[in-house]
This record gives sequence, C-alpha cells and structure tokens, in this order.
Amino acid sequence: MIGALTVQDLAVARGERTLFRDLSFTLAAGEAAQLTGANGAGKTSLLRAVAGLLRPAAGEIAFQGRDDAALEPTAARGRGVQMLAHQEGFRGGRTARAELGFQAGWFGAEPAAIAAAARRLDLTPLLDLEVRVLSAGQRRRLALAALVAARRPLWLMDEPLAPLDARRRAQAAEVMAEHLAQGGLILAAVHDPLPIPARTLTVGQPA
Repeated sequence: MIGALTVQDLAVARGERTLFRDLSFTLAAGEAAQLTGANGAGKTSLLRAVAGLLRPAAGEIAFQGRDDAALEPTAARGRGVQMLAHQEGFRGGRTARAELGFQAGWFGAEPAAIAAAARRLDLTPLLDLEVRVLSAGQRRRLALAALVAARRPLWLMDEPLAPLDARRRAQAAEVMAEHLAQGGLILAAVHDPLPIPARTLTVGQPA
C-alpha cells in the first residue's frame, strides 16, 4: 500500500526541449496536490512520469509504504497507481458496462465493487448503452467509477473536472474526499481548481 510519493529534483523533456527541471515535492496519504501551469508546461508529462509511462530526464520518483519503508517502483505502480487520462480510452462500440468492467477489472476490482461504483456515480441506467452515445461528462463519470471500484491508493488525474457540470463536479468532490479520507493520495493536473483542499504545485518551463 502506497503511503507517500516523493519527487526529487525531477526534470522532464519532450524531444530536445526541457519542460521543467528541479521539481521536488512529497505527497502523503490523505493528501491531494493540484498541478497548475500553462499549456505545454509539462503537467500531463509529470503524471505520465509518476505512472512510469515516461522516463524523466533527471531526478527521482520514489514510493513509500504506510510504514515509511521504500517500495520498489515497478511493484508500487503495478499494485498502487491508477491514472485517469484526459482521454479516457474507451472503445466507442462497446457498452459502458463492458468498458467499465474491463478497465476496473484490469486494476483488480471485483464485480461487486464495480457495480457499487456504477451506483455511486449514477451510471446504472447507462450501462447497457454504447460508449459512443454517452456525453463527455458521462464518459468522465465512467472513468471515475473505474477509479472508485479499484481503489488503488494513488490517483493520477488529468483535468478530472473538465467535462462535468456543477452537480457532477460536486459529486466528484465527494468521491475524491472519500478517497483521501480512506488514506488515498491524489495528484491532478488542472486548469480549474480541485473542489477539495489541495496543495498547489506550479509546473513551468525553466527560465
């Protein structure tokens, strides 16, 4: 179980261009941090680096357990990290039920937990519809349901609120607050501030 994420002197590059360097922070269980910065500053790239999908140019990303012992990064990511990307990656011709089951199941969720998450996000009436007919907000709630069902401790979220209306943003806030209350961690790239208490980390291009 991940108890903390530590980023030390991190630099991330895209091609020959360094997006940012010398970024350091620690995120502990029960905490949320929101990444701010201009478009192209490297917020999504930072999430991908933490997820192990992008190799940093410099620095270290480390995970600690609840007992403060170091966790091997591949194992920590394989069992404790889940990412909600800006594009959810659903297949439009499959039903919402099938896609939720596949995504949440891939991250270890049991069928009962998947059904409960669908109810929690008011998705049950939509589950037999093909994903392609769902609105952007409904697809985002489907992706949130996959996070809720799997309950991995570290949520990496890329613009989680973007397609949601005010009512659904309030619902997302409840889900995030519940996750933190259970000892989870949230690292989110945002344009709109998270609707929960969160530390702000500015990601920017070097001078």
